[in-house]
Amino acid sequence: MTHLSVNVNKIATLRNTRALDIPNLVKLSQVALDAGAHGITIHPRPDERHIRHGDVDDIAALLKKHRKAEFNIEGNPYHGLIEHCERVRPTQATLVPDAEGQSTSDHGWPLHAMDADEVARLKGVIDHLSGIGCRVSLFVDPQPKDIPIAAEIGADRIELYTEPYAAAHAKGDRNATLLYAETAWAAIAAGLGVNAGHDLNLDNLGDFLLGVRRVDEVSIGHALIADALELGLAEAVRRYVEICKAGPA
Repeated sequence: MTHLSVNVNKIATLRNTRALDIPNLVKLSQVALDAGAHGITIHPRPDERHIRHGDVDDIAALLKKHRKAEFNIEGNPYHGLIEHCERVRPTQATLVPDAEGQSTSDHGWPLHAMDADEVARLKGVIDHLSGIGCRVSLFVDPQPKDIPIAAEIGADRIELYTEPYAAAHAKGDRNATLLYAETAWAAIAAGLGVNAGHDLNLDNLGDFLLGVRRVDEVSIGHALIADALELGLAEAVRRYVEICKAGPA
């Protein structure tokens, strides 16, 4: 089945509005895991506006108690991600090309448009992270032509940037998954795993999994935490997990 990794950034954002440890990031990550989540995702940024440096270590300590759960750290490899990975050795490092002040990720690596030096630099990062035991996933747009490059430079997986899908789905576009499916199958043919994330929610996740069909993992944060305000965190996680179970993998 497709695995669910819960992105807990928004919990940290709420906590950071007060000088209190409420809500507690580790406690709620534990609730998500107990409710059936297969892993926890964090995206630390240099300004620590949500995930703080110490949170990385705290979540790492929690995940060591859950041997079957995955720890995914995502972020720009040139903005401190490598140092976090060297220190806590997550299961997966997801490399995202976002700017330092960016509010949220809004595009993948344009591998086919990058010059040789940029590609070589990214390959060096992948080699280093692989060498310390991390699975490496590249955040990409649904572009089949990027897949051979991702495989060539040593990525283990791609993560499909799904905001355009979510926007199209909301408008009733029945073909919203076509390019994603084409990219996913190109990745599978190249020996890569397929992850997905960004703006996936209870309304569109099932259709995405049905259309793409081969998705190893989805990382969901904003919508899931919003649902948790209505449903409670454990129930929200259970509902997303049920969709992941029903969707073909």
